[in-house]
Amino acid sequence: MASEQPETLTAAAAPAEARPEVATTPLAVTTTGSTFRRSTKRRPFRSVVWRRELGKLAGMIAAGTLLGWMFGNTLLGCTVAITLYLGNHLRYLRHLRLWLAAPKQHSFPDTSGIWGEVFEALQALEMRNSRRKKKLAEIVAEFQASTAALPDGAVVLGESGMILWFNRAAQAMLGLRVSHDIGIRVANLIRHPNFTNYIASEIYEGEVEVPSPINRAVSLSLRIIPYGNNQRLMIVRDVSEIRRLETARRDFVSNASHELRTPLTVLRGYLDMLDPETREGRSLAGWKMPISEMRQQSARMESLINDMLKLARLESDAYEHKQELLDASMILNRSVDEGRSMSAGAHRFDVSIQPGLKLFGREVEAQSIFSNLITNAVRYTPPGGSIRVRWWSDAEGAHLSVADSGIGIAEDDIPRLTERFYRVDVGRSRASGGTGLGLSIVKHALERHEGSLRIESELGVGTTFFCDFPPHRAHSEVEPARVARSG
Repeated sequence: MASEQPETLTAAAAPAEARPEVATTPLAVTTTGSTFRRSTKRRPFRSVVWRRELGKLAGMIAAGTLLGWMFGNTLLGCTVAITLYLGNHLRYLRHLRLWLAAPKQHSFPDTSGIWGEVFEALQALEMRNSRRKKKLAEIVAEFQASTAALPDGAVVLGESGMILWFNRAAQAMLGLRVSHDIGIRVANLIRHPNFTNYIASEIYEGEVEVPSPINRAVSLSLRIIPYGNNQRLMIVRDVSEIRRLETARRDFVSNASHELRTPLTVLRGYLDMLDPETREGRSLAGWKMPISEMRQQSARMESLINDMLKLARLESDAYEHKQELLDASMILNRSVDEGRSMSAGAHRFDVSIQPGLKLFGREVEAQSIFSNLITNAVRYTPPGGSIRVRWWSDAEGAHLSVADSGIGIAEDDIPRLTERFYRVDVGRSRASGGTGLGLSIVKHALERHEGSLRIESELGVGTTFFCDFPPHRAHSEVEPARVARSG
């Protein structure tokens, strides 16, 4: 390169890290595999280069004009000089075009002047671009190496769910092949209705569980996380062992409850036989208190076993009863009567039921929902308090609310209320015959009906439980006028 190149080129050839960052805009010319970017804050060529280029042009025109004058045709001499000057520029343009088309096969000619500055600036841009590509390649290689070591599968999805990349774990879990499945839509490989609906929704809330496409005995949990420019990362986890342990736990609870029922029934039978003998003047009158306490505890154990069996059936996928259109008003009134009987007149009941509002579901589970919420309100409401039950519908579906004026629940305890055997007031719950499984049964029974449970509470004021059922499960036969009962 000629020595008269401007100092600006030295700065342009320096690494990008040595210069302040500036906003960039795409250059109009695109090369094979790379795009040049020119700073919006342009650094003009030094004026000395332009002066020399203009001097060169003026010199050629003057020489051509002089030669033309010597041969008697000044205009021709001037034209020939300008043509030679333009031809030289066209030659350099041809070199530039060849380099842009195949930069690895062609190089720039060694020249000076304005074209020397252009070629040097382009070479500096190419070097910077090459360094950046190398750095990006190292980052991508590190990312692929780290994700390849993950025990969970990772699949990068592009537009329309096309597979762009996956790690070894995903390859093993989903049976993916690099040579065949790159560029294929993931929905074409995982053909399960749950996953099809999940990816079509484009909301990607939570996870979806499907069997592995290569082994139906393996359960996979899939979660899609959007990121970047319309790209998504799908995380694949093998949850087969977790499901196996859950099944084993369910079976253990169910079998143990069944085994406990037989000896408990025998004990209750003998206690019932002994109870008449504890009356005044009978042989076991002195054992009245112990036998009465044993009867109460055996009744509580029987209630606990029944609730455990009911919860195990609700959790079991095999537990299915015929769904039908239920008379929710009748079931709710039956549950309210059960609560009144348990209250023995110690509480005031306000009941508001929308007539003709039916629920599509299973009667046993609906009865469990209504009864557990109402009896729970009775247990935790002091004598003289009120219990309000409401059943209505709107555009969002059917709703049940059970409100009490009881002790209330602390905000920290609300998220744990549906846990098995979790009690806010252990002593009060046990004294009233509670098993600690009522709200767990309500939660699972609601899930069977595609419903959800909401809880609002304030300490010392009371608690309100809301059960929300989706619109397609609510069927109203009359206009939504309410029927209220109190007492």
